[in-house]
Amino acid sequence: MIPQTHAPSTLRLGLTGGIGSGKSSVAAILIRCGAALVDADAIVRSVTAAHGSAMPAIEKTFGADFVTPQGALDRGRMRAHVFDDALAKKRLEDIIHPLVSLETKRQAQAAFNAGHRTVVFDVPLLVESGHWRAQVDRVLVVDCLVETQIQRVMSRNDLSREEVKKIIASQATREQRLAAADWVIYNDALSFEALDQLVSALPIQPR
Repeated sequence: MIPQTHAPSTLRLGLTGGIGSGKSSVAAILIRCGAALVDADAIVRSVTAAHGSAMPAIEKTFGADFVTPQGALDRGRMRAHVFDDALAKKRLEDIIHPLVSLETKRQAQAAFNAGHRTVVFDVPLLVESGHWRAQVDRVLVVDCLVETQIQRVMSRNDLSREEVKKIIASQATREQRLAAADWVIYNDALSFEALDQLVSALPIQPR
């Protein structure tokens, strides 16, 4: 659980969007506007990095084949494994999610204690999780066409069209994300300057 801060001068903002939507760019603009950022993906990477806090349980549950020689999670092997095995995905989530929740709470509390009035929770699977919506005051969805997602991810990650489509299919649909949104940024053919203007106009609470 994240800090349940209900003072009118503070805002807990959930930020989400499909892969390739431009969510990271929006997060960067929000930080520049004075918000603090709690990045769920970054926390996942930290607990599954070399000798991260999730690694002993991952190795015990899945075996040494899923651990790199440096002691980190073999992301490619695990991604392929959980895509084809729902039970394996659940076992991985049961290891990682409690650790991410603890670190999320710690970072958010530190941000509020430091005087930040808006904390942005960057959660790619906010809609899929089922519990995040009740923990934030507003949800901001970064939206774009699926074809735009595919092209962006293919060019930046050197993945095939089929690989990207498989990732998108594992996430919530555009319709599901939009149904959960309080605010939407439609980031399909925007220049960075236009995106900056839209995000900067959001009624967040500056520090």
